[in-house]
Amino acid sequence: MKIILTGSTGMVGEGVLYVCLEHPMIEKVLVLNRRPCEFEHPKLKEVLHPDFSDLTAIQDQLSGYDACFFCAGVSSVGMKTEEFRHITYDLTIGFAETLKSANPQLIFCYISGSGTRSDEKGMMWARVKGKTENDLVKLMHKAYNFRPAFIKPRKYAKNILSWYKYVGWMYYIGHPLFPNYFCTSDEIGHAMINAVVKDYSHNILEVRDIKKLARN
Repeated sequence: MKIILTGSTGMVGEGVLYVCLEHPMIEKVLVLNRRPCEFEHPKLKEVLHPDFSDLTAIQDQLSGYDACFFCAGVSSVGMKTEEFRHITYDLTIGFAETLKSANPQLIFCYISGSGTRSDEKGMMWARVKGKTENDLVKLMHKAYNFRPAFIKPRKYAKNILSWYKYVGWMYYIGHPLFPNYFCTSDEIGHAMINAVVKDYSHNILEVRDIKKLARN
């Protein structure tokens, strides 16, 4: 398979990238970033592009791919609704539309988050992400929405969130007690690959689904 990956300079995307590069079924990974991921591998090609709202300049490099693992995203903390909606909804849907035009059968795997509302109600971020999920399913040939909660990154990952060093210990306590709220970045990566290769019965994957699909 040939994969397009966004967000490889973030904690989740970096973890998914590692899994893709190690997986025998992945032939090529094209990472699209605003800044370099500073990683080299025979399977890896990186394209730096500052504006995900306009992919015209790189559109000719986006064809011939089987799936997109969209791991880019921002926290809603301190953001106004319009700004968060633009980054989370507008950019994602626009990106997906461009990829669909180049690869009509492309499968889109989107990192959303636990608590996202499919009914598009509730807190601002949950409504926006819910609409993003819903419209991706309508738009794409096939789309899977991943809703992780607490994520344990791979050891020695470069892009671990700054605050994680203070709360990372919670995984080892919380996972045995509440397994449906804790998973690893490797499990997310394997679940995404297996969703593309083997299909899955639901287009929304909560933590329990992610872990189940990762094991398949």
